[in-house]
Amino acid sequence: MISLLLTAGLLPIKGYAVDTGEKMDAVLVVDVSNSMNKSDKKKVSNEAMKMFVDMLSVSGDKVGLVAYTDQINREKALLEIHSEEDKTDFKEYIDSLTRGSYTDIAIGVNEAVKILDAGKDKGHSPLIILLADGINELNPDSGRTQKQSDKDMQTAINKAKAEGYPIYTIGLNADGKTNQSVLKNLSKETNGIYFTTNSADDLPSILSEIFAKHLKLKVVPVKNLTANGNYQDVVIDIPNENVMEANISITTNRPITAKLFDPDGKEVNIPSPNIIYSKSNAYSLIKLIKPAIGKWKIQVKGTNKDKIDVNMIYNYDLGLHLEEPANKNYGKNDTVAIKAFLETGGKKLQSPVMYEEMKAKLLVTDLTLKKVVEYPLDTDGKNFFSNWKIPDQHKYELKVLAEDNSFSRETNSIVIDASRKTSPVLAEETKESGVVKRLGIGIGLLAAMCFVLYLLSLVKKANRGFIGQMIIEVRDENTGEKTSPQYRKLNAFKGKVKLHQLLQLAPEFIETESIILVPGKNDTLMLYNKGEAVIERSGRAVDASEGLVLKKNDRLKIMLHKVNKSISLDYII
Repeated sequence: MISLLLTAGLLPIKGYAVDTGEKMDAVLVVDVSNSMNKSDKKKVSNEAMKMFVDMLSVSGDKVGLVAYTDQINREKALLEIHSEEDKTDFKEYIDSLTRGSYTDIAIGVNEAVKILDAGKDKGHSPLIILLADGINELNPDSGRTQKQSDKDMQTAINKAKAEGYPIYTIGLNADGKTNQSVLKNLSKETNGIYFTTNSADDLPSILSEIFAKHLKLKVVPVKNLTANGNYQDVVIDIPNENVMEANISITTNRPITAKLFDPDGKEVNIPSPNIIYSKSNAYSLIKLIKPAIGKWKIQVKGTNKDKIDVNMIYNYDLGLHLEEPANKNYGKNDTVAIKAFLETGGKKLQSPVMYEEMKAKLLVTDLTLKKVVEYPLDTDGKNFFSNWKIPDQHKYELKVLAEDNSFSRETNSIVIDASRKTSPVLAEETKESGVVKRLGIGIGLLAAMCFVLYLLSLVKKANRGFIGQMIIEVRDENTGEKTSPQYRKLNAFKGKVKLHQLLQLAPEFIETESIILVPGKNDTLMLYNKGEAVIERSGRAVDASEGLVLKKNDRLKIMLHKVNKSISLDYII
């Protein structure tokens, strides 16, 4: 199998777009005990780590390594990448790793946390990637017990959670005996993702998912091919001068040949200035530095009938900034002027087209109720803006998210504390409290009437009909395989429908009984999540316990808890 992933950014992420050139501090953790001779026969872990290093940005990212058995076998503190020589040295270090007896996974994870604590940079995005089979085999002569190992593991997890170190785990499963529960728990507890693989063929998609989750990326599918023994063309559009890097990663068990042509149709040598080439036993990687605007062409020739999957991400040299409000003293019903703008190189971007092509929304987290509400923003070609009215005397965190079909950006957050100021409305209500008391009887009668109307509204709501339909795709997170899109018409249901019903009551998805859809106002849907599944919108987890509004063409991803699968929902009318 050939897997070709095209990225304009830090890493080849399956059809995603990266946040603003963010630098990473990453620690690779690998089990090098003798049990890996069965669970990782072909040293897939080494290929994964080397691919990760090659895909890092040409300058500024930091990477470290921990190789463990029941003790630390080898260790490298965070190294800042400044050149291809730095990467070559690091990959040679990976190839020098040897294996030993016994295993204690807590030892490796603890050390990775310590490395990040000691060497992470402010402003960098930290993460840990663990490659292991998840099986402990303690040395009986050491006196160390499983209880002690579990306690140390929990200490490491707690520290990682507190510091914001997500742990992404890759279960190496060549012998089919991976301890999935241990690895899944590590990722779940620290907001990472668990994967499993027994082949290097899976590495591009796994690394893609890791970066998609970690850097909040967005899918941009390009093309899928089946090799026929001849060169086949793939066109890649570099849309503007803000694209910083493009990585082309090819993984295959059999030889392939690739050619590269610039937007003028001229063939570009691989390697050459601004074209970096690296390879290993399982992959080749071509990195374009600051590629020219226009349509590039890649020609790929593989062995007949091999699969070629082509996807792309853009890494824009763009940020999104939310201005601090001038006023700091707010109360209920006060209005806050919201203004956010794109920036590049520390300067405000002057590009009305970019603003017009993007949709922006204000994300308001009610820190008192632990609830997130979204509000759409307008644009004048220079800013994204709106006036937000404070709904209650609570404390709020505000962010702006802007996205188009190829990338997304999220701003810094600001906090509005409306719990300390009594708004004019409340003050007026206090003044008139005497009048309110005298109207007690009338209010009581009015309340009774409202209650009757409320009961009638419940009856009406229970019989309210749906419109539109859902497009459903199920993805196996272990293999990356997706089902064909399934269309489910909603007009056959009244009042509410459980997602499990739309999935035709398949026993495998029984936990979707807790995800309920209810008709909303103005052709919207309300989705309620009362279970353990994680709901994501635009790559960001959202709280749907109290209801989430779905509008026309909205797309959600549901990460299931009991099976390693996800469900994509598209609401169309």
